[in-house]
Amino acid sequence: MLKSIPKKLKTDGSISAIYGMEESGSLELPLFSARVAAGFPSPAEDHLESRLDLNQHLIRNPSSTFFVRAAGESMMEAGIYDRDLLIVDRSIEKRNRRVVIATLNGEFTVKRLVQDEEGIFLAAENPDFDSIPIRVDSDFSIWGVVTYVIHEV
Repeated sequence: MLKSIPKKLKTDGSISAIYGMEESGSLELPLFSARVAAGFPSPAEDHLESRLDLNQHLIRNPSSTFFVRAAGESMMEAGIYDRDLLIVDRSIEKRNRRVVIATLNGEFTVKRLVQDEEGIFLAAENPDFDSIPIRVDSDFSIWGVVTYVIHEV
């Protein structure tokens, strides 16, 4: 499913790797019909309902999708942690308040896109990090919108 893109990345520290989408079929896993409660599970509800294809569930536009490995703590309050895998779609509209993968002056970053009366910013989701203003002379490009975050629990 992940195909490493062998490039040296220049980042602001919020991204450690970028991967391409490998379209090699489906990834079907068991899907159980019972919902999982936080309490004691009922053995009577342990039966398989169907199979869930994670590619169909998580990847809306395969030809426009890539993956990014997050690094650092700047997006913690958005639920993005160090080493998380981000699913990114280039075809989704880059609107205000969406979490995006962008390049700014040659460096990759993952931040929340914010546009208000003061201008356009790449906002961190951690009060220990400053927002980054996008100036007229900035070399700025949005690569895609983060659609899902996958992390270990």
